[in-house]
Amino acid sequence: MIVGERKPLQEIIKAVEPFEKILVLGCGECVTVCMAGGDKEAKETALAISVARKRAGKPVEVKSHTIERQCEFEYLEAGRKLIEDADVIVSLACGVGVQTMNMHYEDMRTLPGINTTFMGMPFQQGVWVENCLGCGNCVLEETMGICPIARCSKSMLNGPCGGSQDGKCEVSKETDCGWHLIVERLMKFDKLSALEEVKPPKDWSTSHSGGPRKMIREDVKL
Repeated sequence: MIVGERKPLQEIIKAVEPFEKILVLGCGECVTVCMAGGDKEAKETALAISVARKRAGKPVEVKSHTIERQCEFEYLEAGRKLIEDADVIVSLACGVGVQTMNMHYEDMRTLPGINTTFMGMPFQQGVWVENCLGCGNCVLEETMGICPIARCSKSMLNGPCGGSQDGKCEVSKETDCGWHLIVERLMKFDKLSALEEVKPPKDWSTSHSGGPRKMIREDVKL
């Protein structure tokens, strides 16, 4: 899932100052799960904007609405009437949703209300952990299901560096050494000898280093 957190309310309030009719648009997918941009947060944000404007002596019309998914054009149609009736949209979706909104409603302005952070998993209540950088060349079958690109601070492919101690990364004692976890898994499945094979430098051309990426599935294209 894509993980993010709502921008500071004062930052959002300042961004919508020039507008009179504001729609706060929540998303029912990832940002709902990480409790940053679902229906509850959309209503809270709309209320905060309304209260702030009233206190400033500048009443404004603020509405909130949530659609199932902001990253696909077909779902955006569900909110067309509300969207087109507003002067500006504050999207509580991830950065993909904000950009999709601006593509689909190109005559409208959609502003981001979320700081998109990473792709990860819910570790425990209120805690999310980064698991994947979307590098385009997955090696999880070689590292027993633990990503060395995202979970090693140096994205190393041939084992831990000399800075890790007691299973922790030199970057922070609060951060597990990704390669320590990988080695433990290799030992558990009697695959430690796999470390004897030296991996070549990673081909980063499949990652964002080569510019915006596109995936095409010929078998499902129309």
